[in-house]
Amino acid sequence: MISNILGIGIQGRQDGLQGMESAARKIARGGVDGPQGSATGAGDLIEPIIDLKLYQRSVEASAQIVKTADETLGTLLDIRA
Repeated sequence: MISNILGIGIQGRQDGLQGMESAARKIARGGVDGPQGSATGAGDLIEPIIDLKLYQRSVEASAQIVKTADETLGTLLDIRA
């Protein structure tokens, strides 16, 4: 049970980090879209900035899941000992 929860937390963290990297790449392009380098405008940066923040929160939540599962496992081991 605890290992399943740890797995969910770790997977959520990995997914969140991948999403953050994708959003950061879009932001780094600075509104330039495609190989031709055509400007798409600053308004096109809004969505990746929002995505970056959402993925950040996802990573934080996943880290809290891992922390809680670790603490629970520690408590169970202390009780068992």
